[in-house]
Amino acid sequence: MGQFINEKPLISVIVPVYNGQDYLRKCIVSIEEQTYAPLQVIIINDGSTDRTGEVCRELEKEYQNIQTIEMKDEGVSAARNAGLDRAEGDFVTFVDADDRLLPETLCRLYECITETDRDIAGCGFFTWEREEELAGRGDEGEKKPPVLYTPEAFLEEGILKGNSRCWSKLYRASAVGEQRFRQGITIGEDMLFLVDLLSRISGVAEISYQGYGYFQNPGGAMNRAFSPRYMDQITCWELARDEISRMKKKMPGEKREQLQRQATAILLTSIMLTVGKLAFLPAKERKKQREYICLCHDKIRKEIQTPGAFQALSRGYRWKIRLFRAMPGVYLGLYHIRKFF
Repeated sequence: MGQFINEKPLISVIVPVYNGQDYLRKCIVSIEEQTYAPLQVIIINDGSTDRTGEVCRELEKEYQNIQTIEMKDEGVSAARNAGLDRAEGDFVTFVDADDRLLPETLCRLYECITETDRDIAGCGFFTWEREEELAGRGDEGEKKPPVLYTPEAFLEEGILKGNSRCWSKLYRASAVGEQRFRQGITIGEDMLFLVDLLSRISGVAEISYQGYGYFQNPGGAMNRAFSPRYMDQITCWELARDEISRMKKKMPGEKREQLQRQATAILLTSIMLTVGKLAFLPAKERKKQREYICLCHDKIRKEIQTPGAFQALSRGYRWKIRLFRAMPGVYLGLYHIRKFF
């Protein structure tokens, strides 16, 4: 399956991109400058309408290990899946096209995954907005030993506590197998991918090294105004909870209840975050989105019935849920005014 140079296995780096003419090149250069070799770099141009395709062709001419897949705006999950289908490496990793890798990132992840004999190795990340913020990164001093997780422990201590990103991780291709990202979901698809993998893996190792540079994009999905696609963050946690429910049958009763509370508490938070997006809309636009407001209201009323889930939330979220449940119109109006003052 893998190709070997200097007795090291091939790593396939999957880079989906949409309208990335301004940042794709620097992302790819950060991959090509890795201290680890060999690499297979797969760029998936997902229906870009700018010069991204031209940049991809230029990069293919400059680097022999790059190949491009052309798609017709099918979404990031479909793009990553196309990359997985083309991957030839013994290991695979994902990099978003506006992000950067520090030079030692893949080498450190490879050392971690092989030394710990886990199926996934992850590292820390840092956020950046300006190029100068990348200077001097990577000097962290003494290396710390990795933290090791069983699949169940990573669910509890990782995914359910915010480490739900598919990027900044290296995966054994044999563990991923035929597992793919669920398509049709635009927010939370990476978390679902990790949850789906839990039943297939031996464990996860995490190093503290912050080798992945996440670009804080003001136009990113989480920073945009409400659209129906924003409901995906609710859907993804409903799907994740279903998968977790199947997994937790192997655990003691007390642990099962704890995971159920945690997953439902996150679902309740996701619903209220979506309500916040709806509240931010002008009054006339909110009326047009009434069906989604009602849907969120119905879900809140249902989910707070899960024993312990409501109590697991912070005081602030409990107050928000009480008000939205009792007087949704008042809550939306107050939230809208607060956002502007």
